[in-house]
Amino acid sequence: MSQTATMASTPVTGSQAAVEPSGPRPKPFFTPKKIILYTTLVFFSLYYLFPLYVMVVTSLKTMPEIRFGNIFALPQTPNLDAWVRAWTSACTGLTCEGLAPGFWNSVKITIPSTIVSIFIAAVNGYALVNWRFKGSEVFFAILIFGSFIPYQVMLYPLVMITRELKIFGTLQAVILIHTVFGMPILTLLFRNYFASLPQELFKAARVDGAGFWRIFFEIMLPMSLPIFVVALILQVTGIWNDFLFGVVFAGTQNYPMTVQLNNIVNSAQGTPEYNVNMAATVLTGLVPLTVYFVSGKWFVRGVAAGAVKG
Repeated sequence: MSQTATMASTPVTGSQAAVEPSGPRPKPFFTPKKIILYTTLVFFSLYYLFPLYVMVVTSLKTMPEIRFGNIFALPQTPNLDAWVRAWTSACTGLTCEGLAPGFWNSVKITIPSTIVSIFIAAVNGYALVNWRFKGSEVFFAILIFGSFIPYQVMLYPLVMITRELKIFGTLQAVILIHTVFGMPILTLLFRNYFASLPQELFKAARVDGAGFWRIFFEIMLPMSLPIFVVALILQVTGIWNDFLFGVVFAGTQNYPMTVQLNNIVNSAQGTPEYNVNMAATVLTGLVPLTVYFVSGKWFVRGVAAGAVKG
């Protein structure tokens, strides 16, 4: 007992205190786990970016340089002639007007289809969570089941319906079809998001006398920016990249950009111009890429905030 007290009362010298370490031991930056992780990320990043690199450098070359050069080499004298031709004068069958008409057709299809489908899906999701009616669960199950039906199965019935509506071969037909087919998955996203919001807000608004639309516009919408961005990215990407509905329902005068790109690449007039084809491909993909890169952080935030909860 006395020996213990003597040891406890013995003062610690400065040299002894300096030798003793304090705090957690620093971890090395390069650990086997980090090396494997970053190696995998770099590998798959290069794997997905490599085709884009080939397309861009090929579009900046002349045809003689493409024929006699290395496909992976940088252009000796970069020029944008292929880009100009792809936009203004590339042949898409019998006409040589480039991608410009298809771009504006895609814009006319994408904007109304995206706005209408997102708005209707938001109202559907809001009603299914906060204003449940008799048979709402059955309605929701049927709606979600419809999103798993292959589009090809519905082509002929849709042709018949649009023909009876007198809109087959017009932009209105493509807009209607994209709006209808976009609603099931968007309704699921909005329903799950609204279900993750505090129900006390809805109940308090009901106590204050707010109705269906007032609660939707003044309470739900201001809190739903992340999920709206998720829906926006999904719809713009899906509609802009669509080929099937455009080639079947739009009509030859209203082909969207993807159909025009296919016609440029598969044109039988003259020899293939690979630089023009690559430039046309990059131009076609610029819009969804821009939308994603501008609002990518909101996409991740929307998914994390409840887009996949339920």
